[in-house]
Amino acid sequence: MSTNNASMKKHMGLKASRVVSNTVIYVILIAMSVIWLIPFVCIVLQSFRVENTWQVGYILPKQWGWDNYAALLKTDFKVWYLNTFIMALVVSVLQTMIVLCMSYTLSRFRFKLRQPLMKLMLVLGMFPGMLTMIILYRVLKDLGMTQANAVPGLILVYIASSGMGYYVSKGFFDTISKSLDEAARVDGATRLQILFKIILPLSKPIVIYTILTAFMGPWGDFVFARYISFGTSAGMNVAVGLNGWLSLDQIDQRYTMFCAGGVIVAIPVAVLFMCLQKYYVEGVTGGAVKG
Repeated sequence: MSTNNASMKKHMGLKASRVVSNTVIYVILIAMSVIWLIPFVCIVLQSFRVENTWQVGYILPKQWGWDNYAALLKTDFKVWYLNTFIMALVVSVLQTMIVLCMSYTLSRFRFKLRQPLMKLMLVLGMFPGMLTMIILYRVLKDLGMTQANAVPGLILVYIASSGMGYYVSKGFFDTISKSLDEAARVDGATRLQILFKIILPLSKPIVIYTILTAFMGPWGDFVFARYISFGTSAGMNVAVGLNGWLSLDQIDQRYTMFCAGGVIVAIPVAVLFMCLQKYYVEGVTGGAVKG
């Protein structure tokens, strides 16, 4: 009897300890979420402020309206948004194709320089991209792909080294049994048919993960895009264009429009992640294996 009581007390103690630890974790996570969301909430609220257009010392607008969103249509924001969408769409398609093909090749094929190639790409990926900005600018300038023609130049740069991002996708492909490939080969399927008709249908999480990451690169790029598309609005993306509104001579007239533009830019990405977050997480965790 005493043994049962001791066991029950121990069980209740562990349960209470678990409840306390979970409560502390939830409180910390909630606090972190609030701190993380405050800037975004402030931007959304400021985008609806219509009593003035400059920065103020309060958060809640005194007058609400859609004036700032309507004013965006009278600026070059439409051009910047279209440029960004075109770049993100093209890059997400081409980069996904390149990454998946490279990942499938390194996962399924065994050739003499396979390991040296993987090590070389790993070493090259350790160098920051900013080291190549000057030479890339010179090359794009010689090709006439800067300033007003920056969109095709940026697309070319974004997809140029796509194959080096094979790590996660290859790890996911490694988890798919090779016996499926062998059975398909016996039935007369080509390597390309195996990839598109067998491997990719089984790899929906990693395909969606690759598309999302490829889409996010051009959508949020600022440093390199500004370096290439400077001086002319026709070749800018939204990050570069909106940043110009924060200059000392424009911020007083365009601050609330800047907030409205930031909200519009964030909406597509937020919707994509909310709709596809299940596959995104599965892609990350499924590909995090040693290949």
